[in-house]
Amino acid sequence: MSNTGCLICGADLVYVKQATLMKCSICGEKSDSNATCTNGHYICDNCHQTNGVDFIENICLHSDSTDPLFLANFIMKHESIKPHGPEHHFLVPAVLLTAYYNIINKPEMIKSAIMTAKKRSSKVLGGFCGFYGNCGAGVGNGIFISIVLNATPLSEKEYQLANLITAKTLLKIAESGGPRCCKRNTFIAIETASEFLSENLNVKMPIDKISCQFNMNNKECKLNNCKYF
Repeated sequence: MSNTGCLICGADLVYVKQATLMKCSICGEKSDSNATCTNGHYICDNCHQTNGVDFIENICLHSDSTDPLFLANFIMKHESIKPHGPEHHFLVPAVLLTAYYNIINKPEMIKSAIMTAKKRSSKVLGGFCGFYGNCGAGVGNGIFISIVLNATPLSEKEYQLANLITAKTLLKIAESGGPRCCKRNTFIAIETASEFLSENLNVKMPIDKISCQFNMNNKECKLNNCKYF
């Protein structure tokens, strides 16, 4: 995605002399602006300037998406989301919670769930994958299921499922090999979560196939050795 074009579609920006009231294509807020892209997208200053974690939160709170992979891919195109970083540890549960509650027609649950995920994921440090042997994307899946099922350390089935999804995700991440790639591991985590929901909670979370668009920003990219390349 171009750093000078539209954050949504990459198209060229168009500037007009007379400011008009426009609706932000990301957060939905309305404000006067002189700029849109050639496809009509307008992004407000707050969404342009926000940091990664706040941007993830803002997008998810205003999204009606039921495809977490599409949502994650859209978010990761924003300039506030770095090629690698701990914001991905929040990204995974955030997009999954958004899609899940939209699928089961309980969008009113998204806000409190996102707040909880934001707090919990903030404890998962950068470099967790290599220094602790526990990728934050895998932990993100555990956070997601724990919130959905209201799991606690004293739960029975809920405790089992929260740990099981993390274990399954970490195994797939481990099998993909190093070096680390936050984009690849995010894709793996979301695909694993979709399969897990179908098998264990009878919730269908359809996701589109993904082809990575971020390899040019990753000097350690595995290229043809990555399934998403």
